[in-house]
Amino acid sequence: MKKSRLLNSELSYEISKIGHTAHITLCDAGFPIPKEVKRIDLAVEAQVPSFINVLKPILSEMQVEEIILAQEIKEKNPEMYKEILKSFEEAKMNPKITWVTHEEFKQITKTSEAIVRTGECSPYANIILKSGVVF
Repeated sequence: MKKSRLLNSELSYEISKIGHTAHITLCDAGFPIPKEVKRIDLAVEAQVPSFINVLKPILSEMQVEEIILAQEIKEKNPEMYKEILKSFEEAKMNPKITWVTHEEFKQITKTSEAIVRTGECSPYANIILKSGVVF
């Protein structure tokens, strides 16, 4: 049995094959996932699993050098934004933050290696995680 924190085999596999600067997206339950991108659907019901409860195990396996966020999160969901920053701090990562509009965010996700859907039901709880390197 896998020893590290992230147990979902499909998600772990996608992280293991991602290269430098490639990206995966973590999204809320209502995010429109493009048909051409691999979907890893973890949503069970509203808030299960939560966005942060999925982000933290991902950060235990993935080195992130840049994140992309919709600028709307700062005003529409400031608590989630704070939790995101806290999660990166706990993971001892300080990625560059790139701000885009929500519409631009949706376009960028079309080039994600995979999109991970959570049960999160709060606005703009979406993040693009660009892979860094561990050396």
